[in-house]
Amino acid sequence: MRGLNPDFRVNESTVVLAIETSCDETAAAVVMGGTEVLSNVVSSQIDLHAAFGGVVPEIASRAHVELLNPIVARALTEANVDPSRIDAVAATYGPGLIGPLLVGVSAAKALAFAWEVPFIGVNHLEAHLYAGLLDDPSLPMPVVVLLVSGGHTMLIEMRGPGEYRLIGQTIDDAAGEAFDKVARFLGLGYPGGPAIDRLAREGDPTAIDFPRAMLHDGFDFSFSGLKTSVMNHVRKNPSVATADVAASFQAAVVDVLVAKTRRAADHVGAQAMVLGGGVAANSLLRERFAAAGEVDGRRALLPSREMCTDNAAMIGAAAWYRLRSDGAMPLDTGAFPNLRLTVTS
Repeated sequence: MRGLNPDFRVNESTVVLAIETSCDETAAAVVMGGTEVLSNVVSSQIDLHAAFGGVVPEIASRAHVELLNPIVARALTEANVDPSRIDAVAATYGPGLIGPLLVGVSAAKALAFAWEVPFIGVNHLEAHLYAGLLDDPSLPMPVVVLLVSGGHTMLIEMRGPGEYRLIGQTIDDAAGEAFDKVARFLGLGYPGGPAIDRLAREGDPTAIDFPRAMLHDGFDFSFSGLKTSVMNHVRKNPSVATADVAASFQAAVVDVLVAKTRRAADHVGAQAMVLGGGVAANSLLRERFAAAGEVDGRRALLPSREMCTDNAAMIGAAAWYRLRSDGAMPLDTGAFPNLRLTVTS
C-alpha cells in the first residue's frame, strides 16, 4: 500500500477521497492537501424520511447502499481525478447510526484495498471542527468552536489539528434535538430546525419570555427545560401565534449559545470563534454570532451553509490531518455509533 511505503509522504498534493454516511446524507468528496476541495457531492434523504417525522435507520441504510457508488463516481468526475491519483480513502466511522456508518466504512475500506492506498476512519465530530477552517485554513490558534447539531452541543478549544479541550457541553437535549422536538410539537414537520428558522422570521422574538437555562452558570448547556416550557405555554395559551412561539423559542436558544461562546473565548484567550454543525445554518445564530465577534473585536468564522450540514469535504480535511499525524488505520477497523471526540485536559 502507498501509505505503508517508506517513501510516501503526506503533503499539500496528497489527495483524499472521503465518504460520509453517518445519518441521512450520502456524500463523497475529493480533498487535496487538507484544505482544497476539488469536489463535494451530497445527496439528501429528507424526502424519504419526512413522512416518518425523523430518520428511519433501515431506510437510510438501504438508500446509502443504492446511492453511494454513483455519488463516489460523480465526486471523482467533478474533481477531474482518476482513481490512480487517489492517495487515501476516508470515511466517517462514528458517531452516528450503525447501519449507515457500516455502509460508508465498508465501501471506503473496499476501495482502499482495491486501490492499495491507506484507509482513514474519521470522527464525525472532529470533522465538524474543520468545516469552518476549510474557508480559512490560516486562522490563528487557539480558537473556540461552538459545535451545535441534532445530537451534540459542545464548546471546544481547538489548539491545533488533533489538539482539543472540551470546555462545555449539553447536560440533556442538544440544541438541534430541541429544535426538532419543538417543531414536531408545533406541527411544523421534518426537519425541524429549518422549519422553525423560516417561521420565526414572521414572529416576534420578544413575544414570550422563555427561560435561558444556565445562562450565567458555567459553560454547560441545558435545553430540555426550554422545550418543556414551550409545550406548557402553548397548552395554556392555545390561541398563541405559532410564529411568535417559534421566534421566541429560537431567540432563547441563540441567546444562550452566543453568550456562552463569547464567555468561553474570553476564558481561554481565543483569537477567534468558529461555528460548526447543522444548527450553524440557522440564520439568527449566524447573525448574532457574527455581531458578537464584531463587538468583541474577535474573528467570528461562519462556515458556508454547504459546510454546516453533513458533508464529505470536512471528512476529507480531517482525514488528511489524521493521515499526516497517525498514518493509515487497519482494514479491520469497525464502526462506532457512540464514538466520542478525543480531548485533552
